[in-house]
Amino acid sequence: MMKELEYPFDAEQILRKKKSLKRALLDNGEKRITKKIAILGGSTTSDIMQVMELFLLNYGIEPEFYQSEYNQYYQDAMFGNPELDEFHPDIIYIHTTNRNITTYPVLTDDAAAVDTLLDNETTKFRTMWDNLFSKFHCPVIQNNFEMPYYRLLGNMDASDIHGAVNFLTRLNLRFYEYAQTHEDFHICDINYISADYGLKEWSDPFFWHMYKYAMKVSAIPYLSFNVANIIKAVFGKNKKGFVLDLDNTLWGGVIGDDGVENIELGPEESEGQAYSEFQRYLKAHKQLGILLNIDSKNDHENAIAGLKHPDADLKEEDFIEIRANWDPKDRNFLDIANSLNLLPESLVFVDDNPAERSIVTAQLPGVCAPEIGEVTQYVQNIDRNGFFEAVRLTKDDLRRNEMYKENAQRNSLKAAFADYGEYLHSLEMNAVIRTFEPVHMARIAQLTNKSNQFNLTTRRYTQSEIEEIAANPEYIPLAGRLSDRFGDNGVVSVVIGHVVGEECLIDLWIMSCRVLKRDMEFAMMDTLEHRCREKGVKRIRGFYYPTAKNNMVREFYALQGFTKVSEDEKGNTEWVLTEENFKDKRNRYINVTED
Repeated sequence: MMKELEYPFDAEQILRKKKSLKRALLDNGEKRITKKIAILGGSTTSDIMQVMELFLLNYGIEPEFYQSEYNQYYQDAMFGNPELDEFHPDIIYIHTTNRNITTYPVLTDDAAAVDTLLDNETTKFRTMWDNLFSKFHCPVIQNNFEMPYYRLLGNMDASDIHGAVNFLTRLNLRFYEYAQTHEDFHICDINYISADYGLKEWSDPFFWHMYKYAMKVSAIPYLSFNVANIIKAVFGKNKKGFVLDLDNTLWGGVIGDDGVENIELGPEESEGQAYSEFQRYLKAHKQLGILLNIDSKNDHENAIAGLKHPDADLKEEDFIEIRANWDPKDRNFLDIANSLNLLPESLVFVDDNPAERSIVTAQLPGVCAPEIGEVTQYVQNIDRNGFFEAVRLTKDDLRRNEMYKENAQRNSLKAAFADYGEYLHSLEMNAVIRTFEPVHMARIAQLTNKSNQFNLTTRRYTQSEIEEIAANPEYIPLAGRLSDRFGDNGVVSVVIGHVVGEECLIDLWIMSCRVLKRDMEFAMMDTLEHRCREKGVKRIRGFYYPTAKNNMVREFYALQGFTKVSEDEKGNTEWVLTEENFKDKRNRYINVTED
């Protein structure tokens, strides 16, 4: 990760050095996913696109862009053009602002006339979004509206139906209502971003009249960063948890020297209040399924004592892994990631000590360790980075912390068994493997974008694409849910088979690392074979495309009884299982319910 592109960044430097930053990003040898992004603009978008590209490259996404002509967003969306049609975007960003609202209420309008104006604007945008979804079947990002740069009615502009502030606020609410009923529709909140930046500066009219930029040029990186955060979240590039220091991070002072009674925490002093606010901020992330962990150079007893402080909002039970010892923090960090079955770069390291941050990021490339500043800046500097940008929330997200706690119980149980098979039997596992169901579509799409280690073809799907596959009889789409005596793991595995004649091509095979080595992959293979038999399939063809992260499944198809039929110089392999080698049952430990 490039520090220059992490918040708090120097916007002027990014604009000044964007060409050299791009060269450095492209020269670092990182493998990236490629995505086509269409920008439909109501104002000039060239610098927005160029800066957005930097942030996306930093997130492991190599973008290819289409840009509409100036202020042709509506024409492109509604009537199209050959270039956009041929481009066929993976995601569409509509960059409109309050400069694109041409008709506002006037003081002589009655309530009905104002409502008609509002309905007309709403219909214009809803029709445009519906048309894009119908034509391109991809996610759409739409700006809401920032507040106007002047208020004709002063403070009354917010409450009176004739005020521009009132009108834009009501229009924004219409946009949010659409977002609440369309899961592939996402709002870029420039209303908040512009307020955070400073509306007077953001809306400087000089840049509109001179360049047709709807914001000050130096504000562009903040907008581009936020759009990039939505895009990386849509394509599964969010972080999954925190790894937190303790002393001078979760509380003020060094507990080993000062004692638990003298650390700064709680309502008595301003610094203690700031640490308490930070703890509450971190704890709130558990609602999103974000994992909290501790990596501290401390005696374990001191760490636990700090979490037992009467004013501590974070308690021992809020954390999945606690590593409080005198080992190097990069080693503890790696142990935490391994224990969670996550890649180190999935976790964010939060430590007040810049030397520790530097060591961890040097030893574990890809790990983010943000500059958090003073304690009163901790929340802002972490929050603005958008590590956990939410684009959808599933039931599995809301239960994730509970699931990892249950995994810790499973690991404790495993230590009591000398025979691994006996341990698996003791889990009393049950799986439900079915065709994609509407209730799970969001989770299935999320899993296809998040799974990196157990992912054989590294294909990513939007929710719209998942829904299309589910409705197409040429496909065998399977989603597997696994539960056991400790709890429900949720949807943990997805297989997409494409039936072509007498062959089934496995387009996708993924599984959550939470359930590795539990026989779920064999249960999924059994069900896939059953479905293939029903469709008269005589050969199943699987593919493995290597990445830096999925080496664990290199020989997956060999374990399933497939024969390797080809391998190229890049390590891409192709495997075949013929009808005479189909098996009735590979899975030995899971009770499976199918459709």
